[in-house]
Amino acid sequence: MSVRLSTLPDVTRPGVGSVTISTWRVGTPERQRAAVEAIARAWRSREWPAVGLFSYTVLTGNDEQTLLHYSQWRDQAAYRAFAATGRDERVAEIDAAVPGIERMGLRPYTLYRDERTTTAPGGEPPVPGCFVTVDVEFEGPDPARARGWVDTVRHAIETDPALPPGGISAYFHVSTDGTRVLNLAGWESEQAHADALAAPGRGVGSDTEQWRAVRDHPGVKGSTVSRWTPAISLSSGADAAG
Repeated sequence: MSVRLSTLPDVTRPGVGSVTISTWRVGTPERQRAAVEAIARAWRSREWPAVGLFSYTVLTGNDEQTLLHYSQWRDQAAYRAFAATGRDERVAEIDAAVPGIERMGLRPYTLYRDERTTTAPGGEPPVPGCFVTVDVEFEGPDPARARGWVDTVRHAIETDPALPPGGISAYFHVSTDGTRVLNLAGWESEQAHADALAAPGRGVGSDTEQWRAVRDHPGVKGSTVSRWTPAISLSSGADAAG
């Protein structure tokens, strides 16, 4: 199968049973651009690797030093099959073009909930100009606790009397071991998110009882917030006809 190139994945695509997310540190804006180009070459010069892989998306960190990798799989068995047979040659080509990439771990997730906070005419969300990841770590594995935190956030969003402008969507992923939640949130622009954080209060969200419950949720060890710009999204060429 050939490889189809676009910019954004369909995060809520049916049939996705597992999502792998990882971060690479490349160090400079020049190496960041070179790594994206090397990834595109390594993947587009080969046939699509597996029926169980739906998409592979790369976003560039707005720190100009990192890359975020987001891949959709039928299940974890499909990922393991690719890792055993198709990953190494692509990685070798990318490393030859950009030596010294620091790979900061890969973790499997499932998409638990999605929330659309803004819609355009026709009911579809506008296209994000920036994605924000909120990576929440919990004190030990507990999938029910992680899902409970997501449910608390969703309730806070739904009851917020004045959500900041510019937020588009929130896609909550729970790690399979229950130790983390990653919210991949779409914003109109980086500036819109920066303005939301700079508003009075303790971050995005009004000073409500529901948001206080999020911030004081038991078992949360810590969190990090990062901004990303969509770079490339690769999928099977068969999808274009499907």
